[in-house]
Amino acid sequence: MAKYLDPKADLTFKKIFGEHKHLVISLLNALLPLKDDERVESIEYWPAEKIPDRTEAEKYSIVDVCCKDNKKHEFIVEMQMTWTESFKKRVLLNASKAYVAQTGKGMAYKSLQPVYALNFVNATFLDGVDDYYHYYHLVHDKYTNQVIDGLHLIFLELPKFKPTTFSERKMQVLWLRFLTEINENTKEVPAELLENAEVNEALGIVEIAAFSDEEMRAYDKFWDRVSTQRTYEEEIEETITRRVIKKVEAEVKQKVEAEVKQKVEAEANKKAEGMIKDAEAKAEAKAELQKMDTARKLMAMNVMTTDQIAEATGLTTEQIKAL
Repeated sequence: MAKYLDPKADLTFKKIFGEHKHLVISLLNALLPLKDDERVESIEYWPAEKIPDRTEAEKYSIVDVCCKDNKKHEFIVEMQMTWTESFKKRVLLNASKAYVAQTGKGMAYKSLQPVYALNFVNATFLDGVDDYYHYYHLVHDKYTNQVIDGLHLIFLELPKFKPTTFSERKMQVLWLRFLTEINENTKEVPAELLENAEVNEALGIVEIAAFSDEEMRAYDKFWDRVSTQRTYEEEIEETITRRVIKKVEAEVKQKVEAEVKQKVEAEANKKAEGMIKDAEAKAEAKAELQKMDTARKLMAMNVMTTDQIAEATGLTTEQIKAL
């Protein structure tokens, strides 16, 4: 019984699609949103100097095959083993570079041909969305039949792919099943994959028996580096998450403390205002009593009239008579 290597690895992916033109043609026609008259018929691989530069980390997490067809359409096929939001911008940048690189001195813009960036992502990046196939291009926001042909970005989330039997997408399903179901743990290859000539050929390419000891060491090293990169990115994500949580907690604490302080100050101000009013009321009452006491004494002396006492104490004649 044959044993297989995972076709998503750098070594295997490039052996299949970077060395066998008819297989990458089949893959492109199956996965790209091409019209019948746009189907790829023949391709040429890009020269090494045209391949996008990679950072040290990307060299171990991104596998790519680049080519163009007989119509001068350009294709960047990537297998991304890990995912960060910055990858979208990197994909856009590399596709834009390929588009701009077509221009030459005195070249007419109408001769520019579209660039397709086909990205297999071995991770989930759109939460809450069931679709695994995502196609981005320049479309009028209201008249969707109006398209500016130039950059086409396609992302396929492999973890979301579920095998189907849609006849109109037969090759798409077969290639995606090949990429997601075949690996070192495969004990029995599904009959549908064996029955298709192109996928069957790809299966033969990734048989372990076809690889040298040196290639197997390179294969294992690739997965070790991918694992290291994933661990590194997970640690970064956890660190960022902890920092965000800590920042949010600090902001919430600060907000709560400010609200408590404001409430305490408001209650203290209210209490102080009440105390002031009470004090003022007591002072007024005391002053009134003192006036009445003075009025009584003056009345007892019988040396002033009621009106004179009222004027001297500030009481009314009615209040004095009531005494």
